Parts: sequence; structure tokens; C-alpha cells
Amino acid sequence: MNLLIQYMKRNYKLLLVVLAVSLGLFAFKGALDPKGDPEKDKMLLELLTFVIERGHYDPAVIDDNFSKGVYKDYIEALDPSKRFFIQADIDEFAAYETQIDDQIRNKDLTFFNLTYDRLMKRLSESKDFYKDILAKPFDYSIKEEFNTDYDKLPYAKNDVELKEKWRKQIKLSTLSSLTDKIKMQEDKKNGVAPEKKEKSVEELNKTKEAIAAEGKENEPPKSFEQLEKETRESSLKSLNEYFDFIGDLDQNDWFSVFVNAIATRFDPHTNYFPPDEKERFDVSMSGKLEGIGARLQKKNDYTEISELISGGPAWRGKELESGDIILKVAQGNAEPVEVVGMHLDDVVKKIKGPKGTEVRLTVKKVDGTIKIISIIRDIVEIEETYAKSSIVEKNGLKYGIIYLPKFYIDFENNDSRDAGKDVAIEVDRLKNAGVQGIIMDLRDNGGGSLKTVVDIAGLFIEDGPVVQIKSAGKAKEVLYDKDKKIQWDGPLVIMQNSFSASASEILAAAIQDYRRGIVIGSKQSYGKGTVQNVIDLNQFVRGSSVGDLGALKTTTQKFYRITGGSTQLEGVSSDVAIPDRYAYLKMGERDIDNAMPWDKIEPAQFKFWDKQNNFDAAIDNSKNRIASNEKFKLIDENAKWIDQRNKENVYSLNIDQFKAEQKAIEEKAKKYKSIADYKNSLKFSSLANEEEAMKTDVSLKEKRERWHESLSKDIYVEEAINVLDDLQPKEIVKKSVENKLKKDKVVKS
Repeated sequence: MNLLIQYMKRNYKLLLVVLAVSLGLFAFKGALDPKGDPEKDKMLLELLTFVIERGHYDPAVIDDNFSKGVYKDYIEALDPSKRFFIQADIDEFAAYETQIDDQIRNKDLTFFNLTYDRLMKRLSESKDFYKDILAKPFDYSIKEEFNTDYDKLPYAKNDVELKEKWRKQIKLSTLSSLTDKIKMQEDKKNGVAPEKKEKSVEELNKTKEAIAAEGKENEPPKSFEQLEKETRESSLKSLNEYFDFIGDLDQNDWFSVFVNAIATRFDPHTNYFPPDEKERFDVSMSGKLEGIGARLQKKNDYTEISELISGGPAWRGKELESGDIILKVAQGNAEPVEVVGMHLDDVVKKIKGPKGTEVRLTVKKVDGTIKIISIIRDIVEIEETYAKSSIVEKNGLKYGIIYLPKFYIDFENNDSRDAGKDVAIEVDRLKNAGVQGIIMDLRDNGGGSLKTVVDIAGLFIEDGPVVQIKSAGKAKEVLYDKDKKIQWDGPLVIMQNSFSASASEILAAAIQDYRRGIVIGSKQSYGKGTVQNVIDLNQFVRGSSVGDLGALKTTTQKFYRITGGSTQLEGVSSDVAIPDRYAYLKMGERDIDNAMPWDKIEPAQFKFWDKQNNFDAAIDNSKNRIASNEKFKLIDENAKWIDQRNKENVYSLNIDQFKAEQKAIEEKAKKYKSIADYKNSLKFSSLANEEEAMKTDVSLKEKRERWHESLSKDIYVEEAINVLDDLQPKEIVKKSVENKLKKDKVVKS
């Protein structure tokens, strides 16, 4: 969701000049010590705060309130599940809760050193806890429970309580694995086949592991004791790997956690990148993707799917979704390894692998059900992150849908792909195909280049402002579409959801403010109305012996709608809000405690689009359809149930009760299965240029068939088409109906 804008280079260079002059004294000699270098750490603190305070759009005051925020975020980052520190540790740390601001100014590392030393001590003690706990079988007949709402749970009072917390946490994990194993064994015994999905020719090429696994089909069922032992061995292996990884982290790694706790208090999108993280960020910006095609993020001890990459293996499989929590990872038919509590990098390493190999993810779905998902790894082709379009036919009328996964551009290479140019090409192709309306699908689009937003908006308006930009202490800047040419002047619908962010929100807002098209989708978009720049910190230090200091991504600007209001926090409210399964979950910018506020500036001068006479009627018709649609009512009911399930954090550790609870969840989830099974009556087809290409490109043919299949099950696309219907001039609708009646008459005769 980072908006890295080309025209910002001018302001960025001015910032660097000021900083370079001011920081000329930051000369430092001496190589970085992996065990920690106090002088280097002090310099990094001074450099970081100096750059943020002078480069940030609206830097927070570093005072006691700031100190409290850093303290909270840092302690949570060190021990999100409260399984290392005890209350006495927290009481000792709390003395520094309002002193961190003073320590930052004085380059005092006392608080960091205290927490680091104590964490190392507690980590060492925890190794004995889990090894002792897993050395003997669990008694699953005991009636006890465990609460996973770590935010509200108190810290353990002493080591005895802490070990008991470890026992229950591990027991819940092994109980979940055990019930899965028992169910799979029972299903096999009763002849219940596991869910299967169609596989491509490539996926059917079996690995040695898969062939070997076929020999296990005739093995006798395992006893309860055998299965119970297997779950403990698996858990022990996972925890050993987790602590091995933790052991590889040095003091510099933990200091980076502290520095990031400081940086992110300015706003959620200001981050410090230590050297390794900066390298990974650079790779991610290059667009090179591999593995299963999913972006992951940490939420406390859990790894969550934040986004699926269009065209990737996970996206094609249609089973993994944004919001799913990864509990375990298995290589093919090997024993799954638990990844709860594991560092994100380590989880990524387990999921990635050679093309053609299988990875099995045990995930907790957003509705609370547990599912094992098999994915064949592949290279995620960059082509599938580009704009693409399809023709859809309804009642004799043709419409076009353009899917744009991100606003891409490469400023360094003029010959590379550009979202603005690509969308213009797709619009032309759709016009030539004779469409009567166009849908721009921006769902799950996390943003990108602002220049391409202006270019794309310009395809649909005559000319005028598209977005307003404001930098700290400077007059606003208005970005205009200056080309009077209108590439598409017909009916237009913008589709968005709660994951549409940043640049997506600018386009949706501009189209909405001009009343040029109708925005439909989630109640509101994500709400990220800020711009970030990445600043290499090494440029401020003379000499090369200092080592790599990493980089800082900091918020430098805010953007505003042409009506004056910011998209920050509030996002873009849909003209037609459609129920979705994430409607009641806290997933947007507005749900982050230190997000920058919404505000307003003077509006820009612009003219409303006045060529769509039935605009308001189309919105009212859509709202009425949605209100009376039983499928949308079911989706809303499902969303409320998911929200309720998200708040239920107490699990029984008694196997019979646990099974009963899980069965109840699965039974309830069956009620909503018809949502995924929905199929509309629309016909989707590729444009002529792709039809020709698919004659020789089997891969492209497969991808488009999968996309069209997905669209044919999309109730939201169906409603977008209904809106385009309502936006049609009466004479076109009348002619369409007449043609349909004639066609039906011919068929009957």
C-alpha cells in the first residue's frame, strides 16, 4: 500500500540537501558488531529521530504520551502471547514507560538493555518448559480451557503460572492436530474421500514423496496413543526450530525491533528497515514473485494471509483467502510443522520452494473452521499483475470489465509496462468490441503510482483536477488531467472493497466526486491517504567503515479529494454498499490506534459530469435489489457470524468437548457454503487479440478460463452489470429487449 511517486523526487531531493547539511557531523568510524555496538545504536537513534522530525508530514511530539505508545508497542512486539515475561518483569519495565522519550534524546540505552537481557534470560528458561511439557502424554479427558485473547490476559505472576500457560498453549495446539488426525483416519475408514480439485497437467506430475505416500494407503489405522505421540513429536520439532531461529538473532536484530517501535509511533506507515529488510523491500518493489503467490503479515504470534497475487498458485486454487491464519506447513506428504509463534521470515522459508513441489497449509479460516490446503508451487508470472479485460454479455448487450491489481509503472525504463497506458489500450479494445458500459475492478488493489491514477482518470473525464497533494509547510499541489480527449464517455462502474487502498482510493474518489461513475462494493475502502518515501540512512554518514545502517520509510505527504476531504482514515464510501464477509471485522486504517487523522482542505474547481441522466435512479435501483436479495442477506448474516467467531477466544482442552465445539462450527459453516457455490448467468469471453494469442499460448488460455470461471461465480460483478444496465439510455434498453424477444421467438419456432 505504499505510494511511491515519481514527482516526489523533487521534494525528496530538497529534503536530502537539508539533511545532508545538518547531519554533516554524523561521521562514525568502526565496523558494526553483530553482538551490538552501543555507539552505533546511539547514532542510529539520533539519526532516525532527526530524519523523521524534519522529513515527516506531521511528526508526533516526542513526549510522555509518545513514550507510552513506544513502550506498549515494543513490549507487545517482544512478547505478543505473554509467554516469556512475568508480571515482575513488566513491573520493572513500567518504570521506564514515560522515560523513553528522554532516553531517545539522551541516546540512553538503559531501557533497551534491560529488556533485551531479560528477554534472553526468559527465552533460555522457556526451552526447559516446553521440552518438559512435551516429554509425557497429555490427558485430554480433563475439563479445562485456554483463552487465546492475549491482549486481555494478564501476565503470569511467577514461573509456575508461566509454565502452566505454556502447557495449555501447547496442549491446545496438539489437541487441534490430534483431532485432525483422528478425523482423517475415520474418514478414510468410512470411505469419505478428501476434497479434490482439478489439477493442471504440470500438477499431475507426481513428486517422489507423493509416489512413496501411495504405499501408505493400505497401512492399518494407528492407535490413539500413536497419534497422540506423533502430535507431541511434531510440536517439539516445531518449537525446536522456532528457538533455533530465535537463537540466530543477534542484539542488532532486537535493537531493530526497538527502533521500529519508535518509528511506527509517528504513524503506521513509517518504518525502519534494517539492512536485510531493506534488501527484501527492494526485491518486493521489483515485482519478482515466487512460491505460492501470497503476501503474509504477522498478527501477534500468528501468520496471516494479507493478499493473494493475481495469477499465482494460491489465487488459482481458490481455497486460500485474505484473512486466513496459517497454523502449520507441510512439505508434500511430510509431517506438518506448526508455525504459530514462528518468525515471519522463517514461515516464508517453509512455504517457498521449487516450482512443481507441493506445500500443504493448515489454516484457520476467518469463520473459525480449520482446513488443509494443498498448493503446487510455481513462479508467479508478472504478466498476471497487469491490467486485463473481458467481455460480458447480458440480454444481448455487451459490457467490459477491466481488472487492475495495482497501479504499476517503472520510471527508470520508458519501455516497461505502465498501468495508465495498459488501461487505455484495454478501453480502446472494449470500445472496438462494441461494449455499452465498462467496469473498473479495483478490488484488493493496494495502490501504486499516482501518475497512473491521473492518467486513468483522464480516460473518463474531459479534463480537470484528479487529486490534491499537501506536503508539510507547503501550499497544496493539484494534479490535473490536461488532455481534453475522453476515451470512454459511456456508463462506468468502479468496484472496490475494504482492501482497496491508496492509489485505488484516489481513482474511486475522483470518479465519484465528478459523478462520472458509480462506486460499488464494501461499505468503504481501506483509508490510506498518505504518501511514503524511502530514505537511505547511509548517505548521512561519512566514510564506509560504519557498515549498512538500513533505510527509513517515512510519511511525507497526504492526498485529498478534489472536494477537499482526505481519503485518510475514512477511505471512500461506496455509492452502493454491498455486504461482504469482512464487513464487521477491524481491518482498515481507521482501526489502527496511531493512524493519522482525517482532515479537509479547500476544494479544487471542477465541473460535475452531466451526461448521465439516470445516475441517482441506478443507485436507488441497486440498493433496492441488494436489500431484497436473499443471497446478499446470507452474506451479511455470514459476516456477522464471522465477527462473532472472531471474538470467541476460549477453547476447551477436553477432547470430547473440543470435538463437539469444532463440529458445531463446521455445521454452522455449512449454512454459508452456498455463497461459494453461487453461479451467475452471465457469459464471459476474451477480446479478439487474446483469442488469437490463446491459439498458441496454452498457459494464457488456462489463466483466462480460470478468471472467467471466477467471474461467473461472482455475485458482486453480477450486480455491477445490473448497475450498467440501469445506466443505459432507454432507447438502447428498448432495442436490447426487442432483439432478445426476436431471438427467443426464432429459437422457439
